[in-house]
Amino acid sequence: MLKKYMSIVSLVMFLSLTLLNSGCDSDGPAENTGEKIDQSYENTKDAVEDSADKINGEGPAENAGEEIDEAAEDVEESVEPNN
Repeated sequence: MLKKYMSIVSLVMFLSLTLLNSGCDSDGPAENTGEKIDQSYENTKDAVEDSADKINGEGPAENAGEEIDEAAEDVEESVEPNN
């Protein structure tokens, strides 16, 4: 009896998963619209971040300056006598 019950439960689970999985294969109009909205959001977010970086002075020149400052600090630390 238990074996028959487990077989039925297994079959029902398999069919349920198969149906759920087959529903995820095709994109409907809502899915496509959602993806376009997501892409628009990401593009807008990137543009805002780029603009903020320009306003804050965190462009390529700022990054290069920071690297130079770090290199100078490293040189200064290597030249200082060890206590």
